[in-house]
Amino acid sequence: MKNRFDLIIFDWDGTLVNSIDWIVDCIQKAAAECGCGIPGDQETRDIIGLSIKKAMQKLFPGLDAVTQESLVKRYSELFFSKKIARSDLFEGVYPLLEDLKKSGYQLAVATGKNRVGLDKALLDTQTVDLFEVTKCADETMSKPNPAMLNEIINHLDVSKERAVMVGDSIHDLQMAANADIAAIGVACGAHSVATLEQYNPLHCLQRTHELHKLL
Repeated sequence: MKNRFDLIIFDWDGTLVNSIDWIVDCIQKAAAECGCGIPGDQETRDIIGLSIKKAMQKLFPGLDAVTQESLVKRYSELFFSKKIARSDLFEGVYPLLEDLKKSGYQLAVATGKNRVGLDKALLDTQTVDLFEVTKCADETMSKPNPAMLNEIINHLDVSKERAVMVGDSIHDLQMAANADIAAIGVACGAHSVATLEQYNPLHCLQRTHELHKLL
């Protein structure tokens, strides 16, 4: 696979940052405080990667608009109550990103986070300068719609054959398939190797830093 790609597009939570357990905990606490049924761990993991509104709609179908707004608001408050740092990146991720950039790859982020959340996370992890472009769910369509990937690819003027999506959830891999670009799964976040492999990624790695072996 060496020299196959020019552009590597990463998901954020669960792919670069070790945040899945925290997201699950915050969603479950917000649900309890808002009087909603508390979803199970894997059920909650399954919606990570979607925009927060789409995630809550899927996790709590039929919820009235007022309660849904309260749920999203409380989740956001809980999530941002914890400050993150570069140490919250998965082991080996920062050196990986540095090495890929130095080697000439263009790096991007496509995430279900909103712009305010991602910008804060980029600053807190000191990774702003590593990415050419970033796209968030509140700026375009939520995963698995391919809009985020198409916008990144068009902005950087890279052919689809030279781009790859790296993500930890089925929503990342579905988005890549919908955009007609290659994908690599990483099993350090929302979904297992067995689940990710159902979506036919080029490879499925246990840890994101193992991209070194492929690229």
